[in-house]
This record gives sequence, structure tokens and C-alpha cells, in this order.
Amino acid sequence: MNSITISEARENLAKIGKRILLRGDRVIVTRRGKKLFALVPVEDAEFLERREDESDLRAIRRARREKGIPFEKVKKDLGL
Repeated sequence: MNSITISEARENLAKIGKRILLRGDRVIVTRRGKKLFALVPVEDAEFLERREDESDLRAIRRARREKGIPFEKVKKDLGL
């Protein structure tokens, strides 16, 4: 994964966005050597969202099965 500074990201956002869109590149944005965030293709972000949703559903089912916790409480605890 490529890494760029936040200054480079600001100056070249359109060019970086095009690279991500066309080539599927992933870019880590840093400040003073520390990782701040990643710029990724939409497909990657959507995949992560689906995985998170699946994980939440598994946690809900497990909690209901193991502890008999009311579904509404589990949803509330998970922020759903």
C-alpha cells in the first residue's frame, strides 16, 4: 500500500482519486510519520461494511443463544 503525507493528499486529491478509481490503489495518508486514514476504492469500503454487518449479526445471534438477552438490548448495545 502506498503512503503519502496529508499535504500531498491535499495538493493531489483529484489525481489520487483517479488512481484509486482506475487502478484500485489503496493509499495511507500520514502526518509526521503517523498513519491517519486510508483512501480506498468504494468496493473495498462496501466490503468492509458488509463484513461488519455480518459480524454484528453473529454477535446478536450468539448473545441471544448464550445468555437469553433480549434482542432489543443487544441491538441497542451494538448501536443498531
